[in-house]
Amino acid sequence: MNFSFLYKWALVLGLLLGHVVAVFAQDANINRAEHVYELFVENQADSIHALLNKNLQEKLSPEVFRDMFKQSEKQFGKLQSKGEWRKESAEGITLYHRDLKFERYDLRFLLSFDADGEMNTIRLMPVPAASTAKPVVYNKEKMLERDITVGADGFKLPGTITLPVGKKKVPVVILVHGSGPQDRDETVGPNKPFRDLAWGLAERGIATIRYDKRTKVYGAACVPEGREIDYDTESVDDAIAIVAWAKTLPEVDADSVYVLGHSLGATLAPRIAERADGLTGIILVAALARPFEDAIVEQMTYISSLTDSSARAKEQIAEIKKQADNIKKLGTPDFDDKLPLLLNVPRPYWEFANAYKPVEVASKLTLPMLILQGERDYQVTMQDFGLWRFGLLRNKNAFFKSYPKLNHMLQEGSGKATPFEYNQASPVVGYVMDDIVSFIHNGSLL
Repeated sequence: MNFSFLYKWALVLGLLLGHVVAVFAQDANINRAEHVYELFVENQADSIHALLNKNLQEKLSPEVFRDMFKQSEKQFGKLQSKGEWRKESAEGITLYHRDLKFERYDLRFLLSFDADGEMNTIRLMPVPAASTAKPVVYNKEKMLERDITVGADGFKLPGTITLPVGKKKVPVVILVHGSGPQDRDETVGPNKPFRDLAWGLAERGIATIRYDKRTKVYGAACVPEGREIDYDTESVDDAIAIVAWAKTLPEVDADSVYVLGHSLGATLAPRIAERADGLTGIILVAALARPFEDAIVEQMTYISSLTDSSARAKEQIAEIKKQADNIKKLGTPDFDDKLPLLLNVPRPYWEFANAYKPVEVASKLTLPMLILQGERDYQVTMQDFGLWRFGLLRNKNAFFKSYPKLNHMLQEGSGKATPFEYNQASPVVGYVMDDIVSFIHNGSLL
């Protein structure tokens, strides 16, 4: 979920816009970008919406863009300066971006346009930080990587399989992302936790499969015809297809196939296990047990306490809480359809989320489960960890471990965790990988 899964929705428009879906290269787009930026600063949501291509206009309400700039200043302080427009290529796609320096943080304003000059991407994201941490040195001679294509329902997702060298019929772990348009490495700023896990586990004799998430590759076109955006179309369907595919690989032990989910992926791991055939076990890292809307309110409140304690901020938190309370009333006569949906996430998504009870689903599973939690995590908290422990109290195949120094991204630190930590280079620590290996090889924690 990451810079905060909240900001993946609220700042990056993660689920629906995802990544870029068309290429542009004309210099004239700098003028278009400047115009959009001016509308952004002036909080002209309707005008921004009108510049979207028709496909996204149908998918998104103007409310998605309402007060984006105001919210940015509320969280990060007044805008101090803006950088020059720069052209950037990523995975064969051309983007324009400018960096915005706020009092407490730097954000990148990023845009793309289609061939007709209509906008198909607008994103706010952290400015990648220069790495100051000493990089972990992996032994590349112990691993082999190759490109793969995976996915379900005709969606082709590029990915990577990482195999330990010199071993046959090895266990494999399929890595399932958090919220938003995640790449295969689950990149946040300079950090790549899924890549770290893949390389670290390969050194320890275990293969991994990681892949670009459907919402990243296909953006608003990520939903099959006749279906809605929900947990299944966002994540679960692809993970199930990859489990089946992994079992056919000659290098893989078909009786040792695991899913490791992080954040939303961890919350969905029980559903994946419930639906997938032949899954050996699941590993949940920072798995939410409470309702999604409750976690959003808690995160907003926590982040606001770090950055803004004004009366206006308290009013905004109260409005978010009102929307969250209304989400709980979906499907009842008490639901107020005049209120904006929380984070402007589509109604079918919330309906699916409300119906899914991850701990209850997990309690009916018989396969081994490992639940891991950072004690400094403010997004998925020790309260969630406690709910998992209580709900699986009688399950002898469920194992639990929390880490005092780790945050949501498995980064070490001290004191209160903040979103700003995610933009500092800090690799996944080795002792987490050692625990994962112990679980896979021994069926428990030693």
